[in-house]
This record gives sequence, C-alpha cells and structure tokens, in this order.
Amino acid sequence: MSMNRKNNHPKKASKIGIIGGGVSGIAIAKQLLHHNPIVFEATDSIGGVWKHCTYNSTKLQSHRRDYEFTDFPWPNRDNPDFPTHTEVLDYLRSYAKHFDLVKNIRFNLVELKFTGNPKFGGVGLPRDLDYGSLLPGQSMWDVAVQINDSDIIQWYSFEFVVVCLGKNGDIPKIPVFPHKKGPEVFNGKVLHSLDYSKLDQHAANQLLNNKKVVVVGFKKSAIDLVMECAHANQGIEGKPCTMLIRTLHWTVPHYWIWGLPFFLFYSTRFSQLLHERPNQGLLKALLCFILSPMRLGISKFIESYLLWKFPLEKYDLKPEHPFAEDYASCQMAIMPENFFSEVEKGKILLKKASKWWFCNEGIEFEDNTEVEADVVILATGFNGKKKIKTILPEPFCSLLEYPSGLIPLYRGTIHPLIPNMAFVGYVETYSNLYSSELRTMWLSGLVDDKFKLPKVERMLSQTLKETEVMKRATRFYKRHCISTYSINHSDEICNDLGWSSWRKNWIAEAFGPYISQDYKKKDWIHSL
Repeated sequence: MSMNRKNNHPKKASKIGIIGGGVSGIAIAKQLLHHNPIVFEATDSIGGVWKHCTYNSTKLQSHRRDYEFTDFPWPNRDNPDFPTHTEVLDYLRSYAKHFDLVKNIRFNLVELKFTGNPKFGGVGLPRDLDYGSLLPGQSMWDVAVQINDSDIIQWYSFEFVVVCLGKNGDIPKIPVFPHKKGPEVFNGKVLHSLDYSKLDQHAANQLLNNKKVVVVGFKKSAIDLVMECAHANQGIEGKPCTMLIRTLHWTVPHYWIWGLPFFLFYSTRFSQLLHERPNQGLLKALLCFILSPMRLGISKFIESYLLWKFPLEKYDLKPEHPFAEDYASCQMAIMPENFFSEVEKGKILLKKASKWWFCNEGIEFEDNTEVEADVVILATGFNGKKKIKTILPEPFCSLLEYPSGLIPLYRGTIHPLIPNMAFVGYVETYSNLYSSELRTMWLSGLVDDKFKLPKVERMLSQTLKETEVMKRATRFYKRHCISTYSINHSDEICNDLGWSSWRKNWIAEAFGPYISQDYKKKDWIHSL
C-alpha cells in the first residue's frame, strides 16, 4: 500500500514484533518478554475477539480449568459456570497487567514490509534449503504505526515478527448473491454479526424488539444471536425470530454424555488412539484400523444421547454426517438449555435452505417461498486469511495457502516459505488458549536456539500430512483443527524442546484429559 503520511520519526530497531493483542498475542509476548518485544494492536484494547466480537450473552464454551494460562490460574477456577465474555476479558487483562505486558503495546498498525534476504518467496525453492535463524542480527521486517490518529508514521524494524491476528473478527465473510438479489434490494436492515457485536445492550434491544428478524447460520454465534432475539421479543407484541440454517451441525447441551464426562471420548491418550494422526507409523496405523469400529461406536453413542436430549428429529435438525466429523473439525457448540423451549413457544422459527437470496420484503428461497423480515443478521463467520493478506506483502501473500489450500504451519506456527515470521492462533482444538500457549512456549524455545527447524521440504511434507489427516477425518476440513490428535501434537512440541511428553501417572496418562496445568514450567521433566 502507498504511504502518503509524514514520516518524521527515525526507524526504531528491535528484535521481535508481535501483531495482534488478543489471547495469542499476549501469550507470546509473555513468553518472549526477555527479548522486550513490541506488540501492535489495531484497536484501543487487548483481548481480541473477547473485546470486539462478543454479544451481551456470549460465554466461554468450556470450563475455566480448560481455558487458563499455565502460570496464571483463574481466581475462581472451581466455579462450574461457563465464564461470561466480560469475565474472560477481565482475566486476559489481569494476565497482561500481572506480567507487565501493557508497556510493550503500540496501537494503530498501518503497514508491513519485508526487508530481508529475497531467497525466500518462491515455490521453486531448493529442496534442502535451511529456514535460517529467527534472530539473524539484521532487519527482516519493517512495521509502520500511525501515531495518535495523526498523519505522522513511526517505523519499527524487526528481526522476527509473530502474526497473531486470529481467524475471527475484523473482516466478515459475506455470502455471494445472484445479480440484483443481494442486500441492495432489501427494504429492511442487513448487518453482519460483527456489526451486531459493536452494539450496547440498549441498541441491541432496539434493533431486535418487536421486529421480524432473520438470523443466518447455525453455529455458536448464530445460536447466541437467535436466543437474544427471542428474549427481546417475549410477550404478545414480540415477533418470532427465524433461524436460516444452511448446514446442520451437532450441538451438545453440556459436557456429559449418558452420565459420562465428555473428555473420555476424545481428549485422552486412549481415546485418541482411535483416530488417525500424522506420522503415526505402521503399528499405530494398524491399531487405529482395528479399533475403527469403536470410533464409529463412540460417535453413535453420543448421537443417541443428543437425539434423546434434543427434539432434533421433530424439527428435522438431525445432521446427516456423524458427530465425529463435527468434533474433528472443531464445529461442536454448546446449545443453550432453553433453545428448544423458545422454539416450542414459537419465538424461534427454523428454516433449512442451502440457497437463498434477498427480495424487497425479506428472504426468498428456491421453491419461491419467502420469509418477511425487518432485519437480517448474517452470522456467517469471518475471513481470517483475508485479514492476514491485507497486511502481508507479496510474494508471501500468494504463498499463504500453498501448497494445501490451508495455511501450512509447521507445529501450527511456522510457515516454511515465509522467513523470520511465525503465526500463532490459527490452529484450533477443544481449548484454543491452552494449545496456543503451548505453541508459544515452543516458539520461544526456537527463538532462543534450544532446537533447530528441519529443512523446508520436510516441514512442508509434515503440513501436507496433517492436511490429509484432516481431510480423511471430516468433510469440514477447511478449518485447521487438530482436536482428534491434540495430545500427539503436544507430544511433538515437548519432544522438540527436550521435555518429557508423558506428564502423569499411567492411569491418568491413559484416561485423563490434558489441560494447561499439565505444562507448568515447574513440572517440566527433561527427557533422558
């Protein structure tokens, strides 16, 4: 992008720059604090999606113990209630304050430039090319920051940059509509869930109260939205809210299945033996094949509970794909306990349709039926890769998804074709904070030369194997999700760092879940 603003300040040099002040950004800032990194945040606050992409009713989807930093437990970690978004934000701010990270944060990122060796940046790289040192002792990336909303630009120069922009927020994903059938023909109001999240409670109630609202989507954000709409329209005057479902997914009411804790089915070493993993070897591959009926049986067992607990068949909401595919793609969401009671009362109407478009009075479908609306809210997700592409210069922008269609991230962190840059927060699992923090520990060890990266070809090969595993596990593989082999992924990180990967007694190791507290620094046991 062109820079027409004044540049009256000399370039400031530092070793490490971090782009993004969300969960991953502050986690890596803490791990690299001994290098005095500078964190660039485009908004006026840390917290990422917990600050800028939440509704009044948004809650964490897991318990506190499953969403905490290794060295900063929740003050009330035994509280069984899911924390609200304000509680999560307070927790993140307390973490940043406790470790004195705020002094390292700068705001209003403008531009990113590569200034290093141009040997990287093409698909025709030598097969035996070394990635190189992450701190080579010379400038590799320049970052521009706008100072105090003025026309003055301050440039910073870094040896290494960590991108923590995340997959959600900033750039909404908008469906493509036929010609003259988009939002422009609709007489009502159209907004994305990102726009809705910026409203305070009074403005949100005004938007929804006594209005015919259509919410497009069936994931967590859409479910929260339709519940808020139903609550705003209680009483005789209240209008029903229509939920437009394009793709069905399994939801769960809580983390218990027929009286058994959910972690037993997917989050233990034994349970993950049932699922394919990258580099698993012949013996483990054979074991995975032999145990495949058990894998299918677990999925059916969970589905039987959900069909008993929810009236899915009554409302034609039973997905055609197995539950295991939603878990393998990190699509599983918690269903609010009173969702179907609102459906029963007629406050929530359900409409399934894969193809739809706008008309003057609302939404039209393939069968020529219509749903009238005053407001349409698109809970259709975010374009996280486009967000990265807005700041990443060429040729690296074109290589972002090469060669698999997903961002190829070795150990979920290093793009083999982009030098002196790391990405944190783009790989999903059942607990994103814990898994992201573990990768920041790995990255800190890499920066400090505790181990070396493999050749570029080997790293690319590893990322392709992971992509193939995801493709075989679920039709929704476009989300970079490692939930079915997350323990194996953590083991590889531990092995790189020279830690013991088995961190419990043998019973807990086989049948207990891994959480952040299992990776406390004081408990690190070096492998022999």
